[in-house]
Amino acid sequence: MFEQVFKSLDDIMFQEPGCNSELDYAEQSSWMLFLKYLDDMEHERTLEAHMTGNAYQPVFEPQYRWSEWAAPKTAEGKPDLDRTRIGSDLVDFVNNSLMAYLRGFAETSSNPNSIQAKIGQIFTEFRNKFGNGYMLRDALDLIDSLNFGTQDQKSELSDLYETRIANMGNAGRNGGQYYTPRPLIRAILKVVKPKLGETIYDPAAGSAGFLCEAYEHLKGEATTPDHRQTLQKQTFYGKEQAPLAYVIGLMNMILHGIEAPNHLRTDTLSERVADIQENDRYDIILANPPFGGNKNKQLQQNFLIRSSESAYMFMQYFVESLKGGGRAAIVIKNTFLSNTDRASIALRRQLMHDCNLHTILDCPSGTFLGAGVKTVVLFFERGRSTKDICYYQLDPGRNMGKTNPLNDKDLEEFVSMQAGRALGDKSWLVNVSDLDEETYDLSVKNPNEPEEEPLREPQEIISDMLARDAETAAILEDIRGLL
Repeated sequence: MFEQVFKSLDDIMFQEPGCNSELDYAEQSSWMLFLKYLDDMEHERTLEAHMTGNAYQPVFEPQYRWSEWAAPKTAEGKPDLDRTRIGSDLVDFVNNSLMAYLRGFAETSSNPNSIQAKIGQIFTEFRNKFGNGYMLRDALDLIDSLNFGTQDQKSELSDLYETRIANMGNAGRNGGQYYTPRPLIRAILKVVKPKLGETIYDPAAGSAGFLCEAYEHLKGEATTPDHRQTLQKQTFYGKEQAPLAYVIGLMNMILHGIEAPNHLRTDTLSERVADIQENDRYDIILANPPFGGNKNKQLQQNFLIRSSESAYMFMQYFVESLKGGGRAAIVIKNTFLSNTDRASIALRRQLMHDCNLHTILDCPSGTFLGAGVKTVVLFFERGRSTKDICYYQLDPGRNMGKTNPLNDKDLEEFVSMQAGRALGDKSWLVNVSDLDEETYDLSVKNPNEPEEEPLREPQEIISDMLARDAETAAILEDIRGLL
């Protein structure tokens, strides 16, 4: 049912002039889904409070609850047509009353980590793009048909929301910013092995896929109220600068079950690495930082190794933000391993000296749909230098694309190899003493693959051609002699 509702929503938004892309589809369906989800959550908590004899103070004033403005019902549970807004009345209420009220939470909430504050942050960025109140009414009615009362329903919603985020990335705009393939993240978590009580941080969170999957990975361990409190409030931390990516990530975390995420909208690179203190550090960092040139010269002053490449600034931040013994898994372009510019070499040297870079996962083309780049995943621990590096060359045996993306089975051998450190045809060890100390080139060169025959020298090719010409001339001369 959820999937059909999402498809019908897309059909409606396709006809709405204000919605022109997958990004618009994700944004507009998101704010409506979110308000319906919160309304169901409020109803659930009101019933729980009534059963236990406790008081519950709803988040929203009565006139701004979904069940009042979006889908009013009669006492018999049928649509109340007398109170149902349609057309221009509906658009006017949403734009000039509802949105203003929701944005106001950002100013009125005294606790920045409360659900009220998060709602205010989300709707500070969202705008209703439905100009046609009848299409908006159709969309609201579709979403009201969904229920999020059971854990299975919530899980189905979060799965479908992940699919929508994936489609948004695959549309060819900002794919790397919004979506890291979830099978890759799940494999990374199996290697890093986070434990309940450890802090997990993504300073370039995008759609918060790392944090959401880490929550799914750990939630089965939260078996007591104290454990659940730790998981909810003292485990997951994120930062994101881009407005839409931030609100999508924030909502994604809430829809997965992290009720008031420790997720900030800020430019992580504005922090000076020299100012990072011990209480600013984390047990685990998981990230897929944005890459590309950053022209802000002032930001570059925040880092010891000066570079205009955003990913290189993030790498320095990651290393400095890890606790001693802390673990990290970072997705980065594979050119980081071999670039010969001064910043690349200095950064590889720092990483090898300050951390144990124990594993490099080489991902094939097509891993990141719509991004068009080859990437690697760097696994490292802070506190001791690198002695040897285990490489794994991921090869699913097919060309990956939108119709056959990366899946969990593709990564089973890699995860198994990490668990037992057993090497195969796709994996090998490189000792640091064998690296070039001038460049610290970490290029992926699988020694198990058959060597290609070396290219011949030009003079050898010319000599061979001349010899063949001589043989051909002799054969033609013999033929003439027979005629």
